Amino acid sequence: MTNWAEKFRMAGVYLFLGVMAFVSIFPFAWMVISSTNASVDVTKGKFTFGSAFLQNLEKLNKTFDVAQVFWNSGKIAIIGGFFTLVISSMAGYGFEVFSSKARERVYNGLLLTLMVPFAALMIPLFILMAKFDLLDTHLAVILPALASAYIIFYFRQSTKAFPPELREAARLDGLKEWQIFLFVYVPVMRSTYAAAFIIVFMAAWNNFLWPLIVLQSPELKTITLVLSSLGSAYFPDFGVIMLAAMLATLPTLVVFFAMQRQFVQGMLGSVK
Repeated sequence: MTNWAEKFRMAGVYLFLGVMAFVSIFPFAWMVISSTNASVDVTKGKFTFGSAFLQNLEKLNKTFDVAQVFWNSGKIAIIGGFFTLVISSMAGYGFEVFSSKARERVYNGLLLTLMVPFAALMIPLFILMAKFDLLDTHLAVILPALASAYIIFYFRQSTKAFPPELREAARLDGLKEWQIFLFVYVPVMRSTYAAAFIIVFMAAWNNFLWPLIVLQSPELKTITLVLSSLGSAYFPDFGVIMLAAMLATLPTLVVFFAMQRQFVQGMLGSVK
């Protein structure tokens, strides 16, 4: 009786997981299939592959320079992600390793900034960028995200798992603190860096509101702005929109699946 009960329980678990997997995958499958259909077929709810993929791609490229748009988004996400990791990891390492009377007060003040909504920062940031003549540049999009309070918090928590014996051994060998950080800490915490890069890359790639405010020139537009303009057209072409959405999703999928194992290790706090 117990064996049957266990089988029914496992069947229920797998059934539930199967339904959840279907619910999760269905929107992406619909997007991929719709990208090959004309707009009229998408509105009719056609759920079979069509022959309008190249036509949709041609329409999209006539509306926007697809290569330029992807270059813009990739440049912002990669450059911004790299410098965010450099600055935030150094800050997280410093907050955990170096002690001072004001350390916790400064750190707690930093964490409090997580409670400030971005809507409250938009006007001050816009005025600041205008004073430095950075409006309508990619630098204006990258700079506000460099010192991320969440990523600093994440690196400090991960640094707690960093073996102090390695740091002490490196100091006995005569390494300076910057050498310990660069040649000991960074290689050991590579899974943490991978997980943080995925988080930062996705946030930068999907960023919409701030680029919408500071970017005006068509040649500087990112993929999120292109998707917004396609969807707000008077007669939206849903086949083209689905194609653009699918293309916009691919880089994040590639980055995530390429670093999936390191992401899991980093989120679990494992150190090698």
